[in-house]
Amino acid sequence: MKEKTTASQQLSHLDLLESEAIHIFREVAGQCRNPVLLFSGGKDSVCLLRLAEKAFRPSRFPFPLLHIDTGHNYQEVLDFRDRRAAELGERLIVRSLEDSIRRGSIRLRSPDESRNRHQSVTLLEAIQEFGFDACIGGARRDEEKARAKERIFSFRDEFGQWDPKNQRPEIWNIFNAMSLPGEHIRAFPISNWTELDVWQYIRREKLELPSIYFSHLRTVVIRGKSMIPVTSLTPIKPGEEPCEMHVRFRTVGDISCTAPVKSKANTVEKIIAETAISRITERGETRLDDQTSDTAMEQRKKEGYF
Repeated sequence: MKEKTTASQQLSHLDLLESEAIHIFREVAGQCRNPVLLFSGGKDSVCLLRLAEKAFRPSRFPFPLLHIDTGHNYQEVLDFRDRRAAELGERLIVRSLEDSIRRGSIRLRSPDESRNRHQSVTLLEAIQEFGFDACIGGARRDEEKARAKERIFSFRDEFGQWDPKNQRPEIWNIFNAMSLPGEHIRAFPISNWTELDVWQYIRREKLELPSIYFSHLRTVVIRGKSMIPVTSLTPIKPGEEPCEMHVRFRTVGDISCTAPVKSKANTVEKIIAETAISRITERGETRLDDQTSDTAMEQRKKEGYF
């Protein structure tokens, strides 16, 4: 007698991850009064846009898009961000660290200081300005140790701070978005995805990405264990020899703290093959600010970082 195949057996690994993410999106929309989707133009937030389409189309998204611009982002990514939001017809809110610096809420120790960790200030200012009670982000547990500690619905107090030792249980995937005025949650629909899952989803859904995710020639210098792109913000230091290499970016953030990797992978298929054999996390290899100490990310998250 032939056994019946259940619906769950017919679903692929990506189908199950997608279904969970769509459920999380709808839980946020159902429980929260005024949510927002963080969209930088990076690969993870591109996946979030597709998941939001599947969760809510043909209606408009029940939230705007928000990007915290350090003023030191790669132009290719900013151009892609604006074009993608326009194509979807969704509202994009941009808040800049430059404005926070002018207001005095951010004070840099030096003009060339990395602005990445200061994004927390501008994000919390935007949350207060618009009264957002939930921020949907593309953080994943496999990226970094502190993010592995985070719940899918991660509570933030009235100061925007996160306490890793005081998180709400999520038994049987029951999520609690309740918050008092001034408090909010961070929701992570792709928390259980890996970098490889993201690239396989990009392949399956035929998602467009900024060009810097693919191999290209770029002038770089080797500084310590990292490859630093030569830009006006990251100039050559005395004694360094610049060279042109085929590189790509595994993750994209502030120019001052985002390093590329040597690669000739110029297609999604080739990137999937590279990712499948990598033994270093994308942030561990390319985010310079995460390499300063074992607790750098956790401290930033406690202060309100993504």
